[in-house]
Amino acid sequence: MPSRVLIVEDEPDIRDLLAFHLEREGYLVSKARTGADGLRQIAASPPDLVLLDLMLPEIDGLEVCRRLRREPRTASLPIVMLTARGEEMDRVLGLELGADDYVVKPFSPKEVVARVRAVLRRGGAAVPAGDPIVSGRLSIDLGRHVVLVAGVAVELTPKEFDLLRALAEARGRVLSREFLLDRVWGYAAAGEIESRTVDVHVRRLRMKLGAEGPRIVTVKSVGYRLEPGS
Repeated sequence: MPSRVLIVEDEPDIRDLLAFHLEREGYLVSKARTGADGLRQIAASPPDLVLLDLMLPEIDGLEVCRRLRREPRTASLPIVMLTARGEEMDRVLGLELGADDYVVKPFSPKEVVARVRAVLRRGGAAVPAGDPIVSGRLSIDLGRHVVLVAGVAVELTPKEFDLLRALAEARGRVLSREFLLDRVWGYAAAGEIESRTVDVHVRRLRMKLGAEGPRIVTVKSVGYRLEPGS
């Protein structure tokens, strides 16, 4: 079945342009002009991914992201933010709230399609069944896309799951931010904000893992590693 994408964008030209290019790539597209309308559509029938503008009437994109991550039904729904060039602080806040990726306006529609494809591929790609990756009290079931901490399921976004998987598969080796950007997000670092993307996701992942979170160690000026569990 084709993936379903909801575009929440108040500028009709941008909304229609994105819809045209996504539909041409085979996606099923629905559109919303306001944050409130986007939330209503998602509540009625959650899509596979949301393209979410930050500057929206009625309810802004940051609040939409916050509400989606607060609800168990949409806590792991992939979200790609659309941001203006001067909104770096809002971009970082959006990542803090749980967005998986972002695209800066003005953008190429091909870039947006590529980001959508990358997020959906990493979040929903079929993985052959096999033994879970077990590290201390962490268990990562690749086939079911489930993470357990001491036997209790933890709700992660697709990017958080892929980030934890990369760290666990490294078996204690340090992974640079550049490596993680390429492995998890599928693109090379282009500046400070891309590096902040990794840092924000690591910080969120630590919080969600609770007592196991401190095992993700920062190696100054290099990157991150997952310490062996006891």
